[in-house]
Amino acid sequence: MNMLKKKRDFLTISDFSKDEILETIELAEKLKYETKNGIQHHHLTGKTLGMLFRKASTRTRISFEVGMYQLGGKALFLDANDTQMKNGEIIQDTARVLSRYLDGIMIRTYSHKEVEDLAEYSSIPVINGLTNDQHPCQVMADLMTIKEYKNKLEGLKTAFIGDGHNMANSVIEGCLRVGMDIAVATPKGFEPANHILEKARGIEKTSSGRLYLCNDPKEAAASADVVITDVWESRGIEEDKNIRRKLFKDFQINSELMKITQKDAMVLHCLPARREEEITTEVFEQHQKEIFEEAENRLHVQKAILVKLMSYNNH
Repeated sequence: MNMLKKKRDFLTISDFSKDEILETIELAEKLKYETKNGIQHHHLTGKTLGMLFRKASTRTRISFEVGMYQLGGKALFLDANDTQMKNGEIIQDTARVLSRYLDGIMIRTYSHKEVEDLAEYSSIPVINGLTNDQHPCQVMADLMTIKEYKNKLEGLKTAFIGDGHNMANSVIEGCLRVGMDIAVATPKGFEPANHILEKARGIEKTSSGRLYLCNDPKEAAASADVVITDVWESRGIEEDKNIRRKLFKDFQINSELMKITQKDAMVLHCLPARREEEITTEVFEQHQKEIFEEAENRLHVQKAILVKLMSYNNH
C-alpha cells in the first residue's frame, strides 16, 4: 500500500485557511450547478468513505452518503455499536484498521478528543461530522448560503443567539476566518468555553472581522445581516428542560427581535428546529427558503470538502 501524498483532515474550520474556505465554497457552487443541470462529476470514482456514527443523524448521514454517490464513490454507514468499538477496541486501533480499507472517514460523535485521536492515528483524511465542541461542516454550509444570498461574506455582521455550544463555536471560527463580524448572545453561564475564545482572539489578529460577546440578544442582533440559532438542548443536557427553557426564554428569534436587524437580514437554523422555543413559527416560515437552502448546501459543500481531501488519497 502506498502512503498518502498529502494527508489533510477537516476537524475544525481553522483546518482550512481563508483562501481554502473560499475556494471550497466556490467548488461547492460549481458542484451544485452541475447537480442541478444533470452534469456528472465523478471526482471520487473508486473511493470509499466510512461514516462512523455514535450520534443519531438525518442531514449528516444522508448528505454524505448521497454526496459520495454523486461523486462516483461509495459510502459505508458504520454504527459504532455494531463495530468492535462497542467491545472496547480503542480508537487508535480502529483508525489503523479503517485506514487499510477506506479512503476517508467521517465521524459524528460526542467527544472532540475522539475525533482528534482518530485523525492522529489514521493515514487517511478524517472529517468531523459533529462533536460536542465543533460543527464545521454545518458552518461551511452556512457560509455558502450567506454568500449565495448576500454575494459576499467579508464585512457582514452575523448574530448567533442561544447556547454557546458546538454551533456557536464553529460559527465564531468560520465568521472570523472570512472577515465577518460575529456577535454571540447567550444567557449568563452559557458562554463559549475559554479555549474557544482564546482561539478566536488569535484569529482576530489576522482578520478584519471582530467577535462580540454579550448576554443581551437585542445587542447582538442590532443591525445584523444574518441571525443564526440552534435548539436549546442539543448535547444531552441533563438538567430539567423546563428550567433550561426559563433560562433561554428571552433568547428566542421572533418578529420583535428581527425588527432591529437589517431589513434584508437572513435567518439560518441548522435543524431540527423546535418552533416556539428558539424560533417562532412565524419567523421560521418567513425565512424557510434560506433555512432549507442551508440544509441542501450541506450536500454541496461536503462534496467539495470530500473532493479537496480525498483527491489526495491515493492507495
